[in-house]
Amino acid sequence: MKKIADGVWPTMVTPFTENNEVDFNALERAIEWYIHHGVDGLFAVCQSSEMFFLSLEERVKIASFVKEQSAGRIPVIASGHIADSFDDQVNELKRMAETGIDALVLITNRLARQEESDHVWQSNLERLLEELPDHMPLGLYECPFPYKRLVSPELLKVCAGSGRFLFLKDTSCDIDNIMAKMEAVKGTGLKIYNANTATLLKTLQLGISGYSGIMGNFHPDLYVWLMRKWSVKREEADHLADFLSMASLIEKQLYPVNAKYYLMLEGVYSNYHSRSKNHHEFTATNRLEVEQLHRLSKAFSEQYQTVNGTELRYKQLLEMQDGVLEGGV
Repeated sequence: MKKIADGVWPTMVTPFTENNEVDFNALERAIEWYIHHGVDGLFAVCQSSEMFFLSLEERVKIASFVKEQSAGRIPVIASGHIADSFDDQVNELKRMAETGIDALVLITNRLARQEESDHVWQSNLERLLEELPDHMPLGLYECPFPYKRLVSPELLKVCAGSGRFLFLKDTSCDIDNIMAKMEAVKGTGLKIYNANTATLLKTLQLGISGYSGIMGNFHPDLYVWLMRKWSVKREEADHLADFLSMASLIEKQLYPVNAKYYLMLEGVYSNYHSRSKNHHEFTATNRLEVEQLHRLSKAFSEQYQTVNGTELRYKQLLEMQDGVLEGGV
């Protein structure tokens, strides 16, 4: 069975133009930025990408674009699984599977209504799997919207046993829950990626496969360092984990607007427009907080020597687009 890389998988945020269209120029710069900062894979179409506010054609085009631009340097997974009806889900997932992504991610709350049982969930999953291409590796994402449905260890064991699932983005924020899931998939090809920073180091020590969360849009290089060095530089890892945990409180701001502003400070995005949130509510104080986080992140990156000194392709792309930070805010 195909495998998926351990490590850091950012949940990408979608840039928009002044006319509220997907900004593929900015998206290309973002891909280069993530890759330069050492990430192990990209989660291209997810809640952070505002997938519930993207048309099917936009979701398909974004997934295709990220896969094409990554050019085999790192794997790309995507979801786009937002529909309510079974037939619509089959259609959108088949379209996403055709984009060439490395794994297709199913949203756990799309497989049953909130009041329905795990038996209904499993039945709907089995029905859906019959419609999806057998060769397509699959993942699961415990997306919080429109409601959070955690997959039980028992159901996760069934999914792992099918041989079709490689990836779980866990949003339980619960070490005991994650431990039970890890035990359920032991010896299978299904890997679990923690979305929660506060519990990340502890779960790394327990054997979790990686991180896939919001803060990968702010300072992914620091998460990469933690993933690769925690076992040999334990004191430094504890110090960094404390910073990352406190820094992740920025998630409670107006996300993904704040992540887009951070990427503006990095010279990657040209504005922080959003479809899922009103970017006009992003205050001067909010911007100041993100600027302070940006400075702290840079200081930690220098201290931990996370980024090499090679010329960045995304900076070269920026030079082709004068005034990328001007206007549109």
